[in-house]
Amino acid sequence: MSETDLQIGILGFDEVEVLDLAGPYEVFTTAARMAARMNAEDSGEDLLSASRWQVHCISRQGQAIRARAGLGIEASRSFATCPHPDVLVVPGGVVEQAARCPATLAWVAEAARHAQLTASVCTGVFILASAGVLRDEPVTTHWEDLDDLRRQHPGLQVLEGLRWVEHGRLITSAGISAGIDMSLHLVARLAGQALAERTARQMDYRWLQQAD
Repeated sequence: MSETDLQIGILGFDEVEVLDLAGPYEVFTTAARMAARMNAEDSGEDLLSASRWQVHCISRQGQAIRARAGLGIEASRSFATCPHPDVLVVPGGVVEQAARCPATLAWVAEAARHAQLTASVCTGVFILASAGVLRDEPVTTHWEDLDDLRRQHPGLQVLEGLRWVEHGRLITSAGISAGIDMSLHLVARLAGQALAERTARQMDYRWLQQAD
């Protein structure tokens, strides 16, 4: 593995929302595949490094997780064996247990400390806040959970009506499918708009972008 390979880690836990995890996973793995294709096509874009992105689903002990509605998902790494993510993605779902797990919170805090970018999807913001990664930043989450987020973490600036909220290297998205829009934005931020647009096209996905 090259030292330039970008490590993308997506947290997995029981009762995770399937699309919260699978959406970003699909975006980043498709982006790596499209980067390789664009290089082969001599598109004029230098995307060799993006073609080598490594995407991992990470659970506490590397165990399979049982997602919301019962879908089983195999993790590829454990907290102990995964490399430090350059990009950390924390999905949502039923997060109460994960947000109270000392091992999970400690790992999330440490991973975020090393990461270039840390992102949450939907209620994953509660895990980031419980881990102390988020304290007083502007954030968002699923529309149904905005009031709970304000109540549980009153220091945060909770915004609504946005697909994602970006604050430096911290990015939070609204509910479920918004995680795909946010992940495409991260592809653009990491490797350029052309790759993000090609990825969305390959996924046959209508990317909802935001004005800066």
